[in-house]
Amino acid sequence: MTSTTTETGALTRRYNGVEVPLEGTYDIDNAHSTVEFVAKHLMVTKVRGRFDGFSGAVTVAEVPEESSVEVTIDAASIATAQSQRDEHLRSADFLHVEEHPTLHFKSTKVELAGDEHWKVTGDLTIRGTTRPVVLDVEFEGANVSPWGSRVIGFSASTDIDREDFGLTWNAVLETGGAVVGKRVRIELNVEASLRQAEGEQAA
Repeated sequence: MTSTTTETGALTRRYNGVEVPLEGTYDIDNAHSTVEFVAKHLMVTKVRGRFDGFSGAVTVAEVPEESSVEVTIDAASIATAQSQRDEHLRSADFLHVEEHPTLHFKSTKVELAGDEHWKVTGDLTIRGTTRPVVLDVEFEGANVSPWGSRVIGFSASTDIDREDFGLTWNAVLETGGAVVGKRVRIELNVEASLRQAEGEQAA
């Protein structure tokens, strides 16, 4: 049996004892969100990168398990603080941005995992290949911006094998191992603003 409790004027509600956002469609705020990844380099260190261009929305349903999220990422916006490496990542060896200009995620299932954590399963498309992934998601809270918009925040992470998506380029080291690790950690920090109906003013 499920139960939802919402206090008058509240920014969140309680659902089966867990804090969740109020219902609505929230557009991801690119300026206050990050899409980052971490991969091993030379088997000894971690290189962090990000995508600067992305857009999407989170739709929070009355029953949270019926919620959904969809995000599109500009593949050419990849940035790792090293221009030569960025160009290589955009090339046919990796993302092949000329033929596959976007990455895409669309959720297929949302589950409460307990202790304020959720599991969001979805289809991730990279370089034209689609594979299921599971995001570990935590709701970070809600607030009202100085401009009157209702905003919510989430953090999420998952691990993928880049070779599952056709990103198989590598070089073998003389001492064993490879230049680039197969496992890639994806980390998301998302702020999203409630979408206003046409003609409606932010409260």
